[in-house]
Amino acid sequence: MSTYTEEVGNKLNALLEKTYDAEKGYKKAAENTDNVVLKSFFTRKSQQRYDFGHNLKTEINSFGQNIDKGGSIAAAAHRTWMDVKAFVSSNTAESMLEEAIRGEKAAIDEYKDVLSETNLPSSTVTLLTQQMNQIELDLAKEKVMENIS
Repeated sequence: MSTYTEEVGNKLNALLEKTYDAEKGYKKAAENTDNVVLKSFFTRKSQQRYDFGHNLKTEINSFGQNIDKGGSIAAAAHRTWMDVKAFVSSNTAESMLEEAIRGEKAAIDEYKDVLSETNLPSSTVTLLTQQMNQIELDLAKEKVMENIS
């Protein structure tokens, strides 16, 4: 049982790290746009990811696992790229939204991987499914916003 719990804990911690990364990325995107609608959207998404992280931490704690803190190197590089794109792009709002859409698609893939590869407890399946569904719903909104930005 301890191996199973450790495996689940590791997978949830990896997802938590990516959630932290997304929170920071959305915060950075909000700072890099003057578009009021996008700034509000990115700020809301940053808060959403903060909430997702809190819920994931609670789930990880329920397994008695340690919580890994910090962000990945790849995500830090991605945020730096977002900064560069913001300064060199002729359409900052559009480029930020494109990056957000790419990130959301990657997040959905991560959730699907965790849900399909691991024999998770029902509480974890419910939590991850709810979070993934919210990301998918927001992705549809982002695609609509991309058409009008």
